[in-house]
Amino acid sequence: MVTTLFPAALETRAAALIAAAAAKGWLIATAESCTGGLIAGLLTEIAGSSIAVDRGFVTYSNEAKMEMLGVPAALLDAYGAVSEPVARAMAEGALARSRAHVTVSVTGIAGPGGGSDAKPVGLVHFACARRDAPTVHIERRFGDIGRSPVRMATIDQAMQLLELAVAQPMTA
Repeated sequence: MVTTLFPAALETRAAALIAAAAAKGWLIATAESCTGGLIAGLLTEIAGSSIAVDRGFVTYSNEAKMEMLGVPAALLDAYGAVSEPVARAMAEGALARSRAHVTVSVTGIAGPGGGSDAKPVGLVHFACARRDAPTVHIERRFGDIGRSPVRMATIDQAMQLLELAVAQPMTA
């Protein structure tokens, strides 16, 4: 009996993303907080994924965000880890610290607990950076739907960002 960690539909998308990136000669990197490496895990669930996956940064703590991705302490102090500026800095830091052509970052509150009125459980900030394009940010509020569902919804949204980024032609 063969079991997989991810739904078949996500694995199919991951295989297509890897094929599309490989066709361009592109590498992908992830910078993950609330997903704890699950996006990189999904990508590397695909046999032969090393053709397009460079690395994954699991930066759960603020210290890891600063040390591994170069996120400025001032951003973390001013906006908190779950914020647009930090998501952008994570994606751009992953791009600068890897051989990747495209990166995705996620930082959020998966719950249970840990949320506030301003930053409720289910809030996730995403950023996607490419070597030849401006960094894209998306905020999603999935709601207090449970830790695993928030993380799975986050993986799905991160995949959408990567799929769009890889589908776009190079601009420079």
